[in-house]
Amino acid sequence: MQITTTFRHTEPSNALKSYAEEKLDRVKKYIDEPIVAQVFLTVEKIRHSAEITLTAKGITIKASEETNDMYAAIDAVLDKIERQLRRYKERIKDHKPGDASLERKVQKSVVAAESIEQRQEPVVIRSKTFSIKPMSVEEAVMQMDLLHKDFLVFTDASTESINVIYRRKDGNYGLIEPARG
Repeated sequence: MQITTTFRHTEPSNALKSYAEEKLDRVKKYIDEPIVAQVFLTVEKIRHSAEITLTAKGITIKASEETNDMYAAIDAVLDKIERQLRRYKERIKDHKPGDASLERKVQKSVVAAESIEQRQEPVVIRSKTFSIKPMSVEEAVMQMDLLHKDFLVFTDASTESINVIYRRKDGNYGLIEPARG
């Protein structure tokens, strides 16, 4: 497991870092290697927050928690991550896994933001890179829920076309598919 620990507004502490790494070992039983974990430990006045982002084999899970003690924040955020991973494991039992060799990378392009004020037309401020794993619509809904996002771009495993699933205001889901023919 590759773990990156970032301290914000506080001095780096080897004790906190090793505590977080020790607790992160618990997630290995839920997902396969390689796992990349990013841990952000932030102190703002009396609020201590821990944020963890896990990326492994086509899934990304993110959680954060705030308390008045950093160790308690780490414990709470890892409990959240474990609950999400358990829920994810239970949901994928019914689904056949996609072929990992078909995984694709989307290249990111970042627009320099230095001259935004001078521009008249809108510009792309932020861009993200995601691995796009072929999945069913049900898997895409599950992944969107795990990421706490309002939409997800994915490759449909049956048609191999790029689709978008999104959460509607009425709580249901919408699916955007490319036109065929």
